[in-house]
Amino acid sequence: MVIFYSIINPAKDLSKATYSIQKGLASMERVDKILSADNPIKDPANPKPLAAFKSDISYRNVRFRYGSEWVIDDVSIDIPFGSTVALVGQSGSGKSTLADLLPRFYDVEEGQITIGGTDIRDFKVRDLRSLMGNVNQEAILFNDTFYNNITFGVEGATMEQVENAARVANAYDFIVASEQGFDTNIGDRGCKLSGGQRQRISIARAILKNPSILILDEATSALDTESERSVQEALDRLMRDRTTLVIAHRLSTIRNADLICVMHEGKIVERGTHDELIALGGYYKRLVDMQSVR
Repeated sequence: MVIFYSIINPAKDLSKATYSIQKGLASMERVDKILSADNPIKDPANPKPLAAFKSDISYRNVRFRYGSEWVIDDVSIDIPFGSTVALVGQSGSGKSTLADLLPRFYDVEEGQITIGGTDIRDFKVRDLRSLMGNVNQEAILFNDTFYNNITFGVEGATMEQVENAARVANAYDFIVASEQGFDTNIGDRGCKLSGGQRQRISIARAILKNPSILILDEATSALDTESERSVQEALDRLMRDRTTLVIAHRLSTIRNADLICVMHEGKIVERGTHDELIALGGYYKRLVDMQSVR
């Protein structure tokens, strides 16, 4: 009996260890599959230098597909330096995909995208993406402090620069009102913050990076009216003197854009300013009427 009771616990531990090993091997297999995956976006053999950005961006007869159907079908857009171009249209029309092609999250299948006349595939991916700042509908935040979230991706930022970025983003007041100011932990994915606060932290990060090209992917579509006003004021400050590509469902946020492109089933069906498209009386006017922008 003494021997029997003595071996019960070691036997249980042995069976638990066997189970844990099997579980760990299954996890390791999945992790290895991710780590060993081949990245199709590669640097060119002889990359061209990407100097200080003061150039136009051009989409030339761009086509792209995930499967058999073309998601982007023969799209051409010229984005002059310092201008704001907005993409609008129904969900699934290809707006986000068109924006994702610029930082080379995917490569075009036909046509080309150029910066200053040079195909973006001729630049190093790191150099290309260093020009860009993204503010998405879902803010990407980490379980860390306000300070570390704002300075993510920016080396050598001073406290003064971080505070200035927070002020421009309309985030300074609620940060300093928190328990430990900029050293306050915001929780997993910013769970301790409201939607508008999370978005303003994301904007402060973009302001601190000071990108030459700004990509706004429905940055205010998930916010209430009051939060949207604060975030939109921050975005207006961020968009000054830089090239901006805006994807918007709320048309009130892009009525002052230099060019509005209306997308439908992967094609640009209308383009012009807000007033020009209203006068045209097509897709854009129907969208405006539904949202009562005027």
